[in-house]
Amino acid sequence: MKPAARSHIASSFTLIKGAMIDETYAVFAAWDFASSKKENLDRLRQQNFIGASTTTWLRDVAKVLNRRFDPNARDRALVLLAKHGCPIEEWKPILLWHMTRDEFLLRDFLINWLFPTFMSGTYRVRTEDLRDHLLNVRRRGGTTEHAWSETTLNRVATALLKMAVDFGLLRGSVTKEFASYHLPERSFLYLLYAFREEMHSPRKVLESVDWRMFLMLPTDVERELLRLHQYQKVDYQIAGSIVQLTLPCANACEYAERMVA
Repeated sequence: MKPAARSHIASSFTLIKGAMIDETYAVFAAWDFASSKKENLDRLRQQNFIGASTTTWLRDVAKVLNRRFDPNARDRALVLLAKHGCPIEEWKPILLWHMTRDEFLLRDFLINWLFPTFMSGTYRVRTEDLRDHLLNVRRRGGTTEHAWSETTLNRVATALLKMAVDFGLLRGSVTKEFASYHLPERSFLYLLYAFREEMHSPRKVLESVDWRMFLMLPTDVERELLRLHQYQKVDYQIAGSIVQLTLPCANACEYAERMVA
């Protein structure tokens, strides 16, 4: 049997370790592109330049980053932003999207549970509300590494809601409520480049389900594109089924360098 692609593996281990926003930013800020991923993570373990409180947590940070990211290739732009001091509030949404490329559970939760729940008008959510969704993860293409116990199921649900809080989509401690979320302009522009690189078609970019991660409908995306067009930051034109979108940079990496120039 062909092994599942890494992006379809529902890893409870990495998810339960949390978003690791500050740790990831610190590691990427110190990243050396001249060295391999293994060499960079070995240096992290040896020097603990992020100030991890225990060797166990330091080891877990290295293990999770190794699983989530490819800093010298696919995630290079994310690393560039951290290295050049991109403001954390602009960097966080970009980090979230990069994480979901290999964190199946997080992507599935945001697109197929949190967004529909938000659109239904629900105001508060609880850990137990996620149970049925997680029990059916295989139906949506996910492959669990092993059968989940009730304890694991609860920990995964708790971790997902906590990550939504960490990224500003929810707020609260025990009972979570939807926050008033706004995607920063430069984060939105970065995602436009990233989606355009993957999808090419402006129509597909506009209608991509990935915007659901930020609680956005296609109409919300179009509204922001029209605003940016008005300020000459993009060229966006639509006539019936024809959509034209011209961006000033060639790709996400080039835009990332412009963000921190």
